[in-house]
Amino acid sequence: MSSDGVSHFRDPTASGAPVIPRAEWDRAPWNRWTFQHVRHLLPTAQVWRGEGPASPLPVALRDIDDVGFDIDGRYETIETFLRTSYADGFLVLHRGAVVAERYLNGMTARTPHLSQSVAKSIVGTVAGILAGRGVVDPAAPVTAYLPELEATAYRGATVQHVLDMTSGVLFDETYTALDSHMARLDVASGWKDSSDPSWPGTVWQLILGLTEAECPHGASFRYRSIETDVLAFVLQRAAGTSIAELVSRELWAPMGAEEDAYFTIDPAGYGLADGGFNATLRDYARFALMHLDNGRINGRHIVPADWLAETRAGARADRFGGVYHDVLPKGAYHNQFWIEDGERRAYMARGVFGQMIYLDPEASFGAVVLSSWPEFVSAQRTRTALAALHAVRAALA
Repeated sequence: MSSDGVSHFRDPTASGAPVIPRAEWDRAPWNRWTFQHVRHLLPTAQVWRGEGPASPLPVALRDIDDVGFDIDGRYETIETFLRTSYADGFLVLHRGAVVAERYLNGMTARTPHLSQSVAKSIVGTVAGILAGRGVVDPAAPVTAYLPELEATAYRGATVQHVLDMTSGVLFDETYTALDSHMARLDVASGWKDSSDPSWPGTVWQLILGLTEAECPHGASFRYRSIETDVLAFVLQRAAGTSIAELVSRELWAPMGAEEDAYFTIDPAGYGLADGGFNATLRDYARFALMHLDNGRINGRHIVPADWLAETRAGARADRFGGVYHDVLPKGAYHNQFWIEDGERRAYMARGVFGQMIYLDPEASFGAVVLSSWPEFVSAQRTRTALAALHAVRAALA
């Protein structure tokens, strides 16, 4: 702590580097550096890649820089989009091969990048694997696995409710409010400090304090990051091991990741399932490639195909609305993934500050975008990113 009483970080890799305020490490302008160096700032848990060889990523490069698109009354190209969108990494897959791969802002092929809420879809995929083996039953009450939650607003909610973020539990997701549940989650996860000793000191303690409901379970989709943490505690309890070990054992090692990944951990050692996952661009691409091939990669079937088909087809658009329509007017949310529309059924993993894995199995097309926007969320930036990906998809087709 400095003489001004404020906690700071310093870039350990460079002399004379700027001091990063701990309270602002994940915000602009600091996130341009910190999203690629999270393990220098916070305690983390390894997600081991295993001992086997990395799954190959075939390469068939195409020049897409001049692909153009119109968005919100202006014309852009992929080149201008990457240059102006605070992108750090960008990779496009088509027909099982990498057709474009870009590194910006000092990122390299071996740099792990914070993916924020893309982590939710990583954890949701592991839930699908465990559900396929009967380890977890999505139709079961959450309290069948976590009886401690009988005393919370999660009483009566099912595992599927938390997979779809349709529980009725009150959770204020406002990122910029100093007293929201999200602010408390930042403290409980170990991302931030708090001067209020009454706030929960771990994520589990925060969950145990959620005793108020805002609507009946199953009534509507409302984005609540804590739902993914509840899901992760269900998976941990059912499988008898940590979420970092589960992701390694069930997903990262079997799919042939090239590098270890890692989760940030809270003071109790819990890996932050809702947004603390870090990995390389190419390993996010392997995750995408597996989804595009019905859960298979490098000759191995990792995720049940019926789980992925139901993820795309089983979303309830009638429970999705409000501000979410600003970006996805025909969208829905299911099994920890965003569904772009009910007809094409392209789906996405998305995180604040511009993280996205876009998946369109019908077109054999996918993309990974890793960014460090100055804003938490931006409907305009998200629409622009989607328009860019749609244009590339059309050009490749």
